[in-house]
Amino acid sequence: MREIVVDTETTGLDPALGHRIVEIAALELMHHVPTGRKFHCYVNPERDVPEDAYAVHGLSAEFLAGHPPIAAVIDDLLGFLGDAPVVIHNAEFDIAFLNAELALLGRPQLSSRFIDTLSLARKRFPGSPASLDALCRRFAIDLTARDKHGAVVDCGLLAAVYIELLGGRQPGLDFAPLETADLALGTGMHNRPPRPPRPHAATPEELVAHQALLATIVNPMWTLAG
Repeated sequence: MREIVVDTETTGLDPALGHRIVEIAALELMHHVPTGRKFHCYVNPERDVPEDAYAVHGLSAEFLAGHPPIAAVIDDLLGFLGDAPVVIHNAEFDIAFLNAELALLGRPQLSSRFIDTLSLARKRFPGSPASLDALCRRFAIDLTARDKHGAVVDCGLLAAVYIELLGGRQPGLDFAPLETADLALGTGMHNRPPRPPRPHAATPEELVAHQALLATIVNPMWTLAG
């Protein structure tokens, strides 16, 4: 099963107030395991970056001016997402921004199924802090790379949190399918040579020893009347 972990950074908290996306990252999972395939881009928001937003992610308007606008990258992003479910922490926030950017371009809204890890965490740990930082600390996930909010780092952390919210990976278990040739030969993944069948009939010596043992048992219950 293919899933995509997504994170965005923005100029503010509300696209209805004219705030825009400045960074997008997406990370592919296959059966809940990162494949190494990623999408990442900085985006020119074509507006200023308020000081409070800059304090969160450290992306200045001057830096972002050298990067493409959303119109130039949206097709690459949508192509990477495909029809896979999208995993987001506080999905309402990111979806609102992504759909607002699509609306500005006259494009259809996202139709992917969304999995909100914030909602999952609140259901699993009601009343406990459910921010990405708090969940990383709960699951002992290393936060040293998260000096500031960044979409790439946050995607990696969120992928690890998501796996833990699902129950965690089972170390040492490998459910990789057997090769067809191995199945046909009955040798399994390690191509072991066939082992000769073990004899199951008792030897004469074993039968004698068994009868001698039975003779020592007083009032065996298999001889008692029902």
